[in-house]
Amino acid sequence: MTSRAEWLRTTLLATSLAFTLTGPVLADSSASPDKTPAEFKVTDFLLDNGMEVVVIPDHRAPIVTHMVWYKIGSADEPPGKSGIAHFFEHLMFKATKNHASGEFDRAVSDIGGSNNAFTSYDYTAFHETVAPSALEQMMGFEADRMRNLILTDDVIKTERDVILEERRSRIDNNPQAVLDEEVDATLWQNQPYRIPVIGWMQEMEQLNRTDAVAFYDKYYRPNNAVLIVAGDVEPETVKALAEKTYGKVARGPDLPPRIRPVEPEQNTKRTVTLTDARVSVPSFSTQWVVPSYHTAKPGEAEALDLLAEILGGGNRSRLYQALVVKQGIASNAGAYFQGTMLDDTNFTVYGAPRGDAKLADVEAAVDAEVARIASGGVTPDELEKAKDRYIRSMVFARDKQDSMAEIYGSTLATGGNVQDVQQWPDRIRKVTADEVKAVAARYLVLARSTSGYLLPQQQAGN
Repeated sequence: MTSRAEWLRTTLLATSLAFTLTGPVLADSSASPDKTPAEFKVTDFLLDNGMEVVVIPDHRAPIVTHMVWYKIGSADEPPGKSGIAHFFEHLMFKATKNHASGEFDRAVSDIGGSNNAFTSYDYTAFHETVAPSALEQMMGFEADRMRNLILTDDVIKTERDVILEERRSRIDNNPQAVLDEEVDATLWQNQPYRIPVIGWMQEMEQLNRTDAVAFYDKYYRPNNAVLIVAGDVEPETVKALAEKTYGKVARGPDLPPRIRPVEPEQNTKRTVTLTDARVSVPSFSTQWVVPSYHTAKPGEAEALDLLAEILGGGNRSRLYQALVVKQGIASNAGAYFQGTMLDDTNFTVYGAPRGDAKLADVEAAVDAEVARIASGGVTPDELEKAKDRYIRSMVFARDKQDSMAEIYGSTLATGGNVQDVQQWPDRIRKVTADEVKAVAARYLVLARSTSGYLLPQQQAGN
C-alpha cells in the first residue's frame, strides 16, 4: 500500500506523462478516435447506483487489470485530520462482514495475481491484476469492502501505528522527502496540496475510529467511484459482472462539488534550504504554480506539457544537452509538469552538479534556459520533434494494461472524461510555438517561484 506521491517519485517524475500514454485507444500515432479498431474501443457507462465503469479491451494476453478509483484524496480531508485518506486506504485491507482480514490478499496470491493501492491528493485507487476468470471474484471483494468493513478500536490502533512508522521510515528518515514536504508547504500558500498526502505526524497520531467511520460513510460509495477494467475482457461481460456485484451496493448521498481553497496571487520568490550530513551531492529544484488540465484555458496545459518536454523531458531536451552534454556541469537536469490534478498544479525544473561544478552554476544555467524560451520561444523543429515523441509514446503504452487503467482512472477522478483522453493527441498536435513561448513567459517567472536546496552539512554556512 503506497501513497500516490511515493508512486510518482519512484516511477515517473512527470504526472503529466500519463496523458502521453493514451495509445491503447489508437491504432497508430496518426489515428483519430473515430478510427480506433473495434478491439481497442473504450466503453463507458453508468450503473444505476451512479458508479461509472470504463472498459478497455486488450486481448493480446489472458490477463485483466481491475481498478476502483474513489474521488477522494488528501486534499479533501477535514482540517486537522491530515493523513485520513491514506490511513483509510490501509483500513480497506481489513476484515469485512463477509471476509476475514487478509482473505482478499490470499485469494489474489493463490491465483498468481497481484494487488495494491495508492493515495494521491485527488483520489485513492485500489487495483488487482489477475486472470479474466477471476474478475468476478475481484469485483465481489471490492464491492464488499466498499461498505462492509469492520472498524474496531483495536483495528484502528494497530493500523495507525503502521502509518506512523511508514512516515518515520519514508519521510522523516529521508532528507529529500523532508525537503519536498517543506517546499510544498511553501509553494502552496492556501491550497490543500500544501499538506503531505501521508499527513503531519501530530495529526496522524490523533486519528481515531470516529474519524475513520465518518470518512468511510461519506466517501466510499459507488456514486463517488470509478471502475476501470483493462485487458482480455468484453464490455458486455464486464457490465453484467459489475451489475451483479457493484450494482448491489446502495447509492450514497450526493456529495457537494469539490471546491477547495484557491491560491492568492503569488508575488514573491521564496527559498527553502535543508542541510543534512547524509547528503553527498547538493541539488536544487524551482517550482511555479501553473494551471492543470482541469483548470487551464484551452491549449495551455498542452503547451505546458510540451514546454516541459522541450525544456527538460529527457536526454534530447535543452537542459540535458546544454548542462550535461555540452557544458558538463550537471549530473542531471530536467523539468516536469504535473498536469493530471483537480486544481492548479506545479511546473518544476531541477538539477545537480557534477565534479567540481557548483550548484549555483547549475541553477544559473537552468534559469538561463528557462529565460531563453520565455523570450525567444522554441523552434518549429524542436516543437514537432517533441510532439512526435509524445504521440509515438502512445503506441508503446499499449504494452501495459496498468498504464492504460491509470490514465483513464486518474483523468476521470480529476474532472475529466473518456473523450479528454482520446482527444488529447489532436490537441497536442495543434499547439503552436507561440503558445509554448506564451506559457513560459506567463508562468515561469523567477520572482514568483519557490526553490528548494538540498545541501551537504559542510555547506550549511555558505
